[in-house]
Amino acid sequence: MGKEPRKQQSPQQSIDIPPFRQRFPWIGGDLQTVRDTLRPTLLPPDTGQSIFIAVPPLPKEESSSGFLLAILDTPPAQTPLRALVLLLHGLGGSSSRRGVRRLALVLLHSGFAVLRLNLRGADPGRHLISGTYAACCNSDMLPVLQQARKLCDLLAQVSLRKKALPLFGAGISLGGTILLNACLDPLIPDSIGSPSLDALVCASSPLDLAVCSKSIERPRNHLYQRWLLRRLVRQALADPFGVTPKEFWQLTEGDVGGPPRTIRAFDAAVTAPRWGYNSVEDYYQHASPLPGLLTSEQGKGYSLPPTLILQALDDPWVPAVTAQRLAAASQSQTFTRGSIQVSLTTYGGHNGFHGRLPNGQRGCWADVLLSHWLSERCSVASA
Repeated sequence: MGKEPRKQQSPQQSIDIPPFRQRFPWIGGDLQTVRDTLRPTLLPPDTGQSIFIAVPPLPKEESSSGFLLAILDTPPAQTPLRALVLLLHGLGGSSSRRGVRRLALVLLHSGFAVLRLNLRGADPGRHLISGTYAACCNSDMLPVLQQARKLCDLLAQVSLRKKALPLFGAGISLGGTILLNACLDPLIPDSIGSPSLDALVCASSPLDLAVCSKSIERPRNHLYQRWLLRRLVRQALADPFGVTPKEFWQLTEGDVGGPPRTIRAFDAAVTAPRWGYNSVEDYYQHASPLPGLLTSEQGKGYSLPPTLILQALDDPWVPAVTAQRLAAASQSQTFTRGSIQVSLTTYGGHNGFHGRLPNGQRGCWADVLLSHWLSERCSVASA
């Protein structure tokens, strides 16, 4: 086994931790991706506080308003509070998934409060609202961000902090896509009276949905896609407010004599129409953040917060080409989308990054990187 190349990154980026090195036996993108499934991490009991956030109906008339469930974790009282991190799970995930909880624990240890959000339809919280989430669900994210800013004020008061408490975002896979889309919406800062987020980190996040859809449909990814579809179909059918007869037919029988066989087919049957898109092509085009990240146009008095995007070149789900394109564009003198740093690693899989940590222990290198980068944003803000 030869020596691994050092990670590739944007020239302006300076992240002061050793580069990622995969560790045996988790060698290669696939084993990195499934490691948490094959060898679950032992985690302490979940003692977070439940927060209920009211959100409006979906664009379709059949849906109703309801609540999203978020879990608030706070560091020990003697730990100086640095910021609140809004943490979003990926496709088919929830606030209780191992990767989400593990990252939250690392952030807590670094002095961050963490708000783990369950997106629309995710368990726990499936019983609180109808429908399911999408890659762009800004009508849900607006009240979430409003509530998060209020929590920042409350936590600052409780901790006797003189300065305002920053609000950061952290998104795993599709969770990062959702946060990017929220930050690209110029109407959200106007509605909440402040920037959507003060900083954002995204790990293995799809930037172009059509490209990712084609990637997951490759024959080599058949097992991945089947696993994801089972979770998505089960989540949709578990809607306590019911599904329409058309949706039920598409989720159980459809034109193929069974449930959807591809993520694209599921999005065409469920996600796109529920969120008001004309077609799955329309959904993929307008819910992909890459075009908005690449455009040179800026909203009035608005810019993207400092953002770190982490992407492995051997990710079997999300092709790295879109992150590479963004990394190249961010070096252009005409690039005006704020401070975007793209960290490309040779290995790591899809939200894997299982290796040796800076302290020599085994663990998830990405958790340490994201926490360290957000800590640096706190240092810059307080300087």
